[in-house]
Amino acid sequence: MKNQDACDIFCYDEHKVNRVKEKLSKHDFQDMSQVFKVLADQTRLKVAYALCDEQELCVCDVANIIGSSMAATSHHLRLLRNMGIANYRKEGKLVFYSLEDEQLKQLIRMAIDHQRKAALLTK
Repeated sequence: MKNQDACDIFCYDEHKVNRVKEKLSKHDFQDMSQVFKVLADQTRLKVAYALCDEQELCVCDVANIIGSSMAATSHHLRLLRNMGIANYRKEGKLVFYSLEDEQLKQLIRMAIDHQRKAALLTK
């Protein structure tokens, strides 16, 4: 039985392949993949999404939004901060987190939109 999603013969467009390889060599996919790995966790993605539409949220707010403990929420926020995804500031005994990168916010919103549209298509 033949594989339906693979070519039956092996050939390639050398010009296209070389052009794309050149583009690939200019980027650090290791760092990029780490960002996607961090956001691949459902809870951290919820946290990042919550931060998309708000100026900033304190750890208590985020814990309440995602229905998690303060310790678990702090852990997820710390990972986002360490990856350069979230920023934080301390005000007295409160710690506030935010997402400053508008492109990252757009990426998260686009992923949510894509999922919503894909769910509609499968119904």
